[in-house]
Amino acid sequence: MARFMRLLAFTMLCAIARGQSGDPASKFEVAQIQLSRPSARRFMTGPVRQGVRYELKNATMADLISTAYGVDSDKVAGGPSWIEFDRFDVVAKTPPSTPADALKGMLQALLADRFKLKVHSETKPYPAYSMTAGKNPKLKEAHGSEDHGCQFRIQGLPARGGPAEGPATPPNLVASCHNVTMASLADMIAEFAPPQMVNGTQSRSKVKDDTGLAGAYDAEFQFSLDDRGGDTAMMDNIEKQLGLKLEPVEVPMTVMVVDGVDRKPTENPADADASFPPLPAEFEVASLKPSAPLPPPGTRMARGPAYQNDRVNLVGSTLRQLINIAWNITGDDMVADVPKFAESDRYDVVAKVPSSVAVVTRGPVDVDLYRPMFQQLLIDRFQMKIHFEERPVNAYVLSAVKPKLQKADPANRTRWIEGPGSDGKDPRKANSALGRLVTCQNMTMPEFAALLPSIAPGYLRTLVQDETGLEGAWDFTLNFSGAGIINGQGRGSDVAATTGAPSAADPSGGLSLSDAISKQLGLKLEMQKRPMRVLVIDHMEQKPKEN
Repeated sequence: MARFMRLLAFTMLCAIARGQSGDPASKFEVAQIQLSRPSARRFMTGPVRQGVRYELKNATMADLISTAYGVDSDKVAGGPSWIEFDRFDVVAKTPPSTPADALKGMLQALLADRFKLKVHSETKPYPAYSMTAGKNPKLKEAHGSEDHGCQFRIQGLPARGGPAEGPATPPNLVASCHNVTMASLADMIAEFAPPQMVNGTQSRSKVKDDTGLAGAYDAEFQFSLDDRGGDTAMMDNIEKQLGLKLEPVEVPMTVMVVDGVDRKPTENPADADASFPPLPAEFEVASLKPSAPLPPPGTRMARGPAYQNDRVNLVGSTLRQLINIAWNITGDDMVADVPKFAESDRYDVVAKVPSSVAVVTRGPVDVDLYRPMFQQLLIDRFQMKIHFEERPVNAYVLSAVKPKLQKADPANRTRWIEGPGSDGKDPRKANSALGRLVTCQNMTMPEFAALLPSIAPGYLRTLVQDETGLEGAWDFTLNFSGAGIINGQGRGSDVAATTGAPSAADPSGGLSLSDAISKQLGLKLEMQKRPMRVLVIDHMEQKPKEN
């Protein structure tokens, strides 16, 4: 559900002030830059502070410019086509006391030095929303000195680990705001307002406070986290519950224009690795114990945050799932000689990470920080012995049958978004079972194949090899059902659907990923055997050592 991702991003961003850029003359003591590994993560992780370490992971050049100059990434204009496609990891060394504004200046200097980035700022009119007050705004004037700001909760989920009561209905996002100005409330609403189309692509909305209401207020409102109602439903709820109205307007906004940037950064310093203190390889303390029995099949379970700053809290994970987390395993065939008990025995893991990793993160938590600790925990408690080797495994291949693709304009950026393209057509409104709509722009087939596990991680758990033979870049959209929708079954049927095996017509109107690729793009996605690096389990005790 797209709203969950927007909620996740906003709740982690809301406590971070967007200051102006710092002193561009200041520099990091040392910095490493490398291409990010292929990942199902769609978003940048960071900035993360860990002692002297400053990290940004999985960041596009647009993300890096956005972070360095304090503008939204969709307000980064110009530049080459790859600016929203290539992703980089940045690890830099700086004193822990370095203020946030100075870090921005250091990042600006790093981008100018290593990528030869040249930018300038402009003010341009952008589509936005004007927030006005009706005759009877449903707001309460704030009194006293209580903390100001908005807090969020999800309403309609059962307690963690417990079954849901009643029929499965979409949960609501409830926002409780206290002692907030109308300008602050407008900024918060902007995170959930319908995106605007700018230069043929979706842009995050800006909400301008035109209420004329001074002072501070208390307000509470909610809306469904089910996307099928559309963003218009959210806007209607704002008007009904708060007496405020959103109307399209244009407002001037600061835009960072890219005048030049190199695709490949200059080489990392030879001694960069030795400049950073090693990250901890063990949890400070960890409890691993058998899970409670699973509830009856079909019971909806609540899931809380598994990773939250210095805490790890995993409930009901099989040993196989823990192995996948520890070694970043993405495919079922990527682990060999797995004991049967590892597929069925379930454990709860509660752990505290060392203070050097207990950080505040902008964006999703970087699980890579915890993987070495998970590895050591499993090796120690289950007396594991492992090695890696190449073995033939099932992997996906993308080939061409009767391509239905449109040649791209090479001047456009290479990117993919969740939602309709420049024509605004959204087939999801006619068939809610086809809940995924992906628009790809100026994309080659090797790039599309490499991105597919990120686009559809519920279907694909290994890399996809391009064998289409199609040259050049293309524009296309892909509309399919989310994993688990097809035939009302779970992951097994979804994966089977991607092998190219025939699938029965789904009564809900759903369409598997492979069927959508075939019918809509004229391509074929199927499994073949090819050698890949595999984790081999040589030994593993069934009963773990005591805590």
